[in-house]
Amino acid sequence: MKIIKCSESGSLEQLKALYDRPDCPKEIEQAVSAIVEEVRLDGDAAVCRFLKKFDSQDLTPAQLRVTEAEFEAAEKQLDQTSKDAIHLALSHIQDFARHQMPKAWTYSPREGVVLGEQFTPMERVGCYIPGGTAPLVSTVLHTAGIAAAAGVKEIVAATPPKKDGTMHAATLYAMKAAGIREVYRMGGAYAIAALAYGTATIPAVDKIVGPGNAYVAAAKKLVYGKVAIDMVAGPSEIMVVADSSARPEFIAADMLSQAEHGSGLEQAVLVTDDPALPAKVQAEIERQKQLLTRQATVDRVLDHGVYMIVARSLAEALEIAGRYAPEHLELMIADAPAHAGEIKAAGAIFMGPWTPEPSGDFTAGPSHVLPTGGTARFFHGLSVMDFLRRSSLVQYTPDALKKEIPAIVRFAEMEGLDAHGRSAAIRGEKE
Repeated sequence: MKIIKCSESGSLEQLKALYDRPDCPKEIEQAVSAIVEEVRLDGDAAVCRFLKKFDSQDLTPAQLRVTEAEFEAAEKQLDQTSKDAIHLALSHIQDFARHQMPKAWTYSPREGVVLGEQFTPMERVGCYIPGGTAPLVSTVLHTAGIAAAAGVKEIVAATPPKKDGTMHAATLYAMKAAGIREVYRMGGAYAIAALAYGTATIPAVDKIVGPGNAYVAAAKKLVYGKVAIDMVAGPSEIMVVADSSARPEFIAADMLSQAEHGSGLEQAVLVTDDPALPAKVQAEIERQKQLLTRQATVDRVLDHGVYMIVARSLAEALEIAGRYAPEHLELMIADAPAHAGEIKAAGAIFMGPWTPEPSGDFTAGPSHVLPTGGTARFFHGLSVMDFLRRSSLVQYTPDALKKEIPAIVRFAEMEGLDAHGRSAAIRGEKE
């Protein structure tokens, strides 16, 4: 754990290093580039080779797709409490998505002109569902559940199989509940490439959404342009802004919740204007980690990814939070909602001591697929808009066009595009 005191010299350099946390390592991008190209050129055969190499499964292309019998078996295997939790979360997520849905609109800004927008759902979307160190059942709902609410007709999923070759029952059940019927057992960079370029067995998608490790993030960057992507999301991170009213045991529990994710590259950061708080939180972290099952994973993050920042004021703490632009930001301060508007950038803001970040991971409603690594400065969390195509609507009457022909022609002349000018002028010549 690292302590940064804003009142001490050298703190600005330490904070800058924290803000500018590294992007995907070059060696990973190079390795992923070769994988993506191999899948692009060799399709199913390459997917099967990588499935054997990375996921220890020796399958034919015909065995890549999950069968209906597997869906049925998953439903029988899963307990009712888990099913109820899945449906509860799905109902909350889709209710939030429906509130986000935009409506087509038009208006007339000047006589004879009608402008507006319309929104249509994408036709085929691919959801990447991590399944390596932990089966992220909730990610199914926070991606496919939103796509279904947006009206996407074909929702496809890719997720790696378990070590024994089977699929996680809760993941398959959640997929079916969310509207997915097309699931491929594949993971990592090669799965992203297969969804983007398509193979003889796996038709390409229009957009790929969902989180993943550094290899998945690098692959999404490489295929962007061939398909749309939601964002480049890397290791999870949490920042807690706290004052003297905050409870150390709550802060420690929330920081540990992100440290257990598994890559070892996660970050958990406390920013406070209370100089006594970091020591209390550190003691709680040491105590609570003994209760966890993933201690080795947590320890890797505690060694390299946990920071305690002592700010000189609450205003400075909030400024630091906006500069860091965290994936998850908790405000454990008095009157948190009143200060939320002061945050310049964050993937999601959790207000008050009774709003732990895992509520957003699972049941709250907004998607937990959020920008990481400071990219909340220009990316936003996954939403229903990510599954819609927006089209502008433009209509002129003859008289309305005639009024603007001189300006259209003049722009065409300035840009040396006489055919553009002629397209408008020819209409002015017709009665």
